[in-house]
Amino acid sequence: MKALCSIELEKTMVRLFRIGVLLGFICAASLMMSAEDARFPNSEDLRHIRTIDSPRLSPDGQQVLIRITDDTAHGGRSHLWLTDVNGKPCRQLTYAPANTDKNSKYRGEKSAEWMPDGETVLFLSHRTEQTQLFRLPMHGGEAVAFDLKVVPAVDDSKVPDALPPQEKEKSDSKQSAPEPLPIDVSGFQIAPDGKTIAIWAKDPQTPGEKHHEEEKADAVWVDHEQHGTRLYLLDPTTSKLTVMAVAPDVSRVAWGPQSDRLLVEIEAPNGASDLGPAVSTWLVLLSDPQHPAKLALPASAHNAAWALNGKSIVFHAQAQIDAPPGYEDLYIFSFDDGKVRNLSSDFQGTVAFETPIVEAGETVLQAVETGFQTSFTRFGSGKPEPLRLAGSVAHQLGTNQNRSGWVYLANTSTQPDTLYYTASLDTPAKALNTPALVPANLQSASSQLVRWNNEGREIEGLLTLPPSAKQQKVPLLLLIHGGPTGAFQDDHSVFVDFLVGRGWAVLRPNPRGSTGRGAGFAAANKNDLGGADYRDIMAGLDAVLKQYPLDPDKLALFGYSYGGEMAGFAEGKTTRFKAIISGAPVIDQFSEYGTENDSWYDRWFFGKPWEHVADAWKQSPLAGASHASTPFLLLQGSEDETDPPGQSREMYRALRQMGVPVELVEYPREDHGPLATGIFGAPSPEPWHGFDARQRIVKFLEKAFAK
Repeated sequence: MKALCSIELEKTMVRLFRIGVLLGFICAASLMMSAEDARFPNSEDLRHIRTIDSPRLSPDGQQVLIRITDDTAHGGRSHLWLTDVNGKPCRQLTYAPANTDKNSKYRGEKSAEWMPDGETVLFLSHRTEQTQLFRLPMHGGEAVAFDLKVVPAVDDSKVPDALPPQEKEKSDSKQSAPEPLPIDVSGFQIAPDGKTIAIWAKDPQTPGEKHHEEEKADAVWVDHEQHGTRLYLLDPTTSKLTVMAVAPDVSRVAWGPQSDRLLVEIEAPNGASDLGPAVSTWLVLLSDPQHPAKLALPASAHNAAWALNGKSIVFHAQAQIDAPPGYEDLYIFSFDDGKVRNLSSDFQGTVAFETPIVEAGETVLQAVETGFQTSFTRFGSGKPEPLRLAGSVAHQLGTNQNRSGWVYLANTSTQPDTLYYTASLDTPAKALNTPALVPANLQSASSQLVRWNNEGREIEGLLTLPPSAKQQKVPLLLLIHGGPTGAFQDDHSVFVDFLVGRGWAVLRPNPRGSTGRGAGFAAANKNDLGGADYRDIMAGLDAVLKQYPLDPDKLALFGYSYGGEMAGFAEGKTTRFKAIISGAPVIDQFSEYGTENDSWYDRWFFGKPWEHVADAWKQSPLAGASHASTPFLLLQGSEDETDPPGQSREMYRALRQMGVPVELVEYPREDHGPLATGIFGAPSPEPWHGFDARQRIVKFLEKAFAK
């Protein structure tokens, strides 16, 4: 069980397909449409949604680099585009290599950054057997990959024997002195002076290991991986690569403002995070790179950023009060006295995942969720000061080294993500030209905030009504978010528009346990999954039924991840719904705990299940299966490591044996998050899975509502 919410990702709901030169599309900051031609999207339309992310302002403050992800119908690959702050047309910079087929591992370009001189852009792309670092000249010419090779850190002679003696002799006879091998780059950071690039990459497979794999002598010793993600320094002029004396697994790097030092975040390898936070932060001085110093930061510290004077860093770490794992506060660490100070204690919102930006004077700009809104707040100078930015959901704020301008993305329930620019955060921003993200003439429905009370807490939700609600009562679908430490935002959701286009109202509640209301609210469902949070949702259902033209005989519920788990709880607790749909749920806390990829999150809620048997069973939807009767549809990714397929199969078997109408649909190759994004309309490399799921959802609900 992990937090899958509509603001991240892990804000994910609208990313889209390559246009520019393609007939029928134009670069535009916004798309004007006539009310007579506008229509709500159908399932095929959701295969033609693109997304925008990662805006990067050029060193001279005149251009913005962006990443556009093609729509599902065109492969869901990401490419780099360039737009101008003065209104010039945008243009595409990168394209798929020639002869790229649909089965290629090439997924486009990512992690693009400007070199400080503004003449070159660096990015990552998987165009061969490895992910490579490319440099793209901005005044013409093709992108060229750095030739990065290292001698493997894993010694073939120390690889455990896995071949029969006669085969091992053949293998040994082929061994010779180790040769440099290409590295698979995970990430990079450019020093402010542009003279050095920090790169982290996983150790390459050795010839001996490759031979073992070819011979199928490939047993896996769990939590004994020898390959680590190591840190290197690259001289971009000579392409010389130097390994640094820090342990694996490197997950992130941040350069100091003078380019003479860097912070290195290291995650302990081999499943250590399952036991709890396992991150260490190290300071590496270029004057003495072989003697890194470990900083006295919490084991959950990450996303560090330097103060402009280099005397302190700000970072995210687990909240100071008891809260679900991953719920974080914003902290500052001083190199002068070695002390850590909490900048966001008692903040009645939620610190979002985005890396903080430190201003002069050590004030910090941080993305935060407050209720159904996401924007940025200034911390460190007394009371937190919210910035006035466009949209109800503003994210990915960025600037350049000179702070000569600012860019960010923002959207509302009726406006897709739009790129904004302002010379100063004190002045209104203007929209910039970007490729159109949605097909022409698609209609969006505005959401409205609704509030109700349950068991001593005020609960909030977003209600979206179809136009037909002006004339008659309409069916209502409750949409439940993941997490449970997640939240809905008042953002642009093509999936909600798709549902509303069927004539259904949609209620998206943020019950206790959700983010955006402070750590206490997020922690209010501890050891009570499917308890008061379920009753919060049902109280919201009662509230909107009293106030709005909704048909009480045509109710349904759909959730994914923890929302799917909540769907399982509802199946055993109520008969009020005509249909319930569950995507990638947790059904049995016992089997989930032993098979998911990380149990630390779940352990916070109810402890080790073998030590808290009654609590774990009470918080398992399977416990209510004997009371189930509502038709139930399960949607599951076959490669899901967060909530493995066995969870859906357990529910399917239980309901089937109880005589409940139940359907289970599994999608090959799909992991937890990717299946969700495809269903909800974000770009996916799977051309038909999201479409298929949406068609099944509609058919299942229409059949239920027709009774």
